[in-house]
Order: sequence, then C-alpha cells, then structure tokens
Amino acid sequence: MTNALYHTDAYLKEFDATVTAVDGHRVALDRTAFYPGGGGQPNDVGTLNAGDQTWRVIKVSKQGADLWHELDRDTPPIGTVVHGILDWDRRYQLMRTHTAMHILCGVIFRDYGASVTGGNMEPLKGRMDFEFETMRQEFVRQIEEKINVEIANARPTHIKILPRAEAFQIPDLIRTKISLLPPGMPEVRTVEIEGLDVQADGGTHVANTSEVGHIRVTDYKSKGKINKRIEVVVE
Repeated sequence: MTNALYHTDAYLKEFDATVTAVDGHRVALDRTAFYPGGGGQPNDVGTLNAGDQTWRVIKVSKQGADLWHELDRDTPPIGTVVHGILDWDRRYQLMRTHTAMHILCGVIFRDYGASVTGGNMEPLKGRMDFEFETMRQEFVRQIEEKINVEIANARPTHIKILPRAEAFQIPDLIRTKISLLPPGMPEVRTVEIEGLDVQADGGTHVANTSEVGHIRVTDYKSKGKINKRIEVVVE
C-alpha cells in the first residue's frame, strides 16, 4: 500500500521512498508525493534518482492500494531506495488551477445553486460544465468578477480526512451531478475554501486563494439543453 504524501502536504517537492513492486517499466513505491491524476487533475511528472542513475516519471496511476510510476526505461529493482523529485512548476500551476476550479464551482453553487456536470484541467487552464438552461455574456462576466473577488478575499484552504459518516453530514458535500465516491470508501478527504466552499476531493490545492492569481473566462458554450460550459485561464 502506497502512502500518498500529497494528501496531507501538497507542497512537498521531494521525498525518499523504497521500490515495493515492479511491472514492466512501472514501479510501485511505499510512499510518494506524485499525484496519480483524478477529479480532472492530470498526474504529476518528475524524476526518481538512485545513486548516479535517474529515471523520468512520465505517468502515475492508482491501482487498488498502490500508486504505479511509469518510467522512461528499465526500472530499479525491488528494494531500491529512490529519491523522488516533482516537476514543481507544473505541479504548482495545477494546484493553482484546481483551486481556481473550486472557487468557480463554489461561487456558482452559492449564488445560483447549479450542480457540476463535468470538468477537466491542465496547467493554468480548465473548463467546467454546469446545469444551466441559459448563459449569456453579461452573466458570464458577472461570474468572472465574483470569482476574482474571492481570490482577493485571500480565503485559506483546509484539508481534512474524515470518517465517511462524519463527512456526509456536511451539506452539499458532493457538487457533481453524480457522486464519484466509491460506496465502500471508509474515509473521505475534504477540501474547504474557508467561508466559500467545501467538497469531497482527492487533488492538490494551494493554501490560500490569493495564490491562484487572476482568473479570466475565455469562452462559454452550450453542451446540451441544461448543460453549459465555462472555460477559464489562470493568469
């Protein structure tokens, strides 16, 4: 079972770990700061180092309780102690983007009661779909103003890992139209933007909304009768 260090410390850039399993060009580690992707956030990339050897981590994925790191060449053997280094610039951009998406979601749910029907992101760019019947330019500009107010409010974010029963006492914990949480999950990780938003979420976030930077809405479009998409960039 891999200890997911990013769950409690999103700012961890380097770590030491031991290879616990090998499968082709993939290795499982006993602990890792590499995020495996999920919830619209892409996986991390970076390097693993042991002695004078370096392997590029080109993909990370979760299978059962293990996190697998796909490398660019033949893997180190089981038992090797490696030093992992994240591509921090990319990771931090994704953290800013992910928090930006939660700000967007929080504002729209608070002010308009619309559920999320889909979303995706890449570094400094994302899109989110909402359950709206209509969407016009003046309405979108109003949303843009509101989300940037929340950035200026410098709201802190809080990460908690709660027993499932306790987590589901939080009103509107699941903001997506369909809950993506496995029914047997005993604990739920929550991400709270203080005074604005709290959701079940497994991704990485900045510690304060002031770190996000200015959010600009670049496009909006209809994706169905009651499904509208908002696209943003983080500047």
